[in-house]
Amino acid sequence: MAFEYIRRIPLSEEVLSETPLNNNLKELKQKRDEEIKSVLEGNSDKFLLIIGPCSAHDEDAVCEYVQRLARLQEEVKDRLILIPRIYTNKPRTTGIGYKGMAHQPDPLKEPNIVEGIYAIRRMHIRAFSESHLTAADEMLYPGNYPYLEDILSYVAVGARSVENQQHRLTVSGLDVPTGMKNPTSGDLTVMLNSVQAAQAPHVFNYNGWEVRTTGNPYAHCILRGAVNQYGQNIPNYHYEDLIRLSDMYLGKGFKNPVIIVDTNHANSNKNYLEQPRIAREVLESRRYSETIKSLVKGLMIESYLEDGAQKPTEGIFGKSITDPCLGWEKSEKLVKTIAEKV
Repeated sequence: MAFEYIRRIPLSEEVLSETPLNNNLKELKQKRDEEIKSVLEGNSDKFLLIIGPCSAHDEDAVCEYVQRLARLQEEVKDRLILIPRIYTNKPRTTGIGYKGMAHQPDPLKEPNIVEGIYAIRRMHIRAFSESHLTAADEMLYPGNYPYLEDILSYVAVGARSVENQQHRLTVSGLDVPTGMKNPTSGDLTVMLNSVQAAQAPHVFNYNGWEVRTTGNPYAHCILRGAVNQYGQNIPNYHYEDLIRLSDMYLGKGFKNPVIIVDTNHANSNKNYLEQPRIAREVLESRRYSETIKSLVKGLMIESYLEDGAQKPTEGIFGKSITDPCLGWEKSEKLVKTIAEKV
């Protein structure tokens, strides 16, 4: 065996019992879940914004950001539901680099996954307690979900994970909306197949148990752009892209068909300053087409306290150490603009 066994990972039951949610937070989460699901069901005309840093590496900065987001939510509550992005796992194309707080709670120290599991749960609970906004996180590792299952109101499956069988089956057992991104190749059929799999019931091996699921009717699509064989980014948020996906989507007979558009990543050619322009174009497409309006029910935006990105050693408060993000001033302006246009 080439494995070195370092330390035992605690069971989710152990972690949840040590850091439980109080009854008030449980009630708030239930209310938020219902509000978000109502949008996906078509019973609410509010618009979703899954917004926040590329990766959450600093608890204090994340909580400061989410508190600001909560104040902004009060201003736009009649039109928007803001869902903080608190992403604690970071996929790496090469497998090298910062992998997120769950893997490395201090980006300047060695990985410690046991400490990381406790750290991400503490951060999520603190952010929720201080803001009353339940958050989104990415399911990079399906085995990590039980540590946060009582906190999250939204889950995303990334472009590199969406074809994975375990991710699809795990999503089928979730009771919160889950966005399935198109793969990096941009193949829409792969994304739709993942939604179909996630909405279906399954029996499979999960966390040491044989489990049965009923399917997740809130699994849906996220468009994040594509990368061709030459490494060029190809956007897929334009009007024609949305119409094409709508035609494919509506012919499948899915429950609650929804599209979320990611304004960064390959859609922006990783130019974070393009996000406001992309958001405005998507909103114009919704105004032009009733079909697009009925399906496109939200945006995903990478935003933080400070513009851009930094190296972990720079230590600038509220600045991303992974992909560059839109700073607070620009983000606040963008959220208010979206609220005016939806």
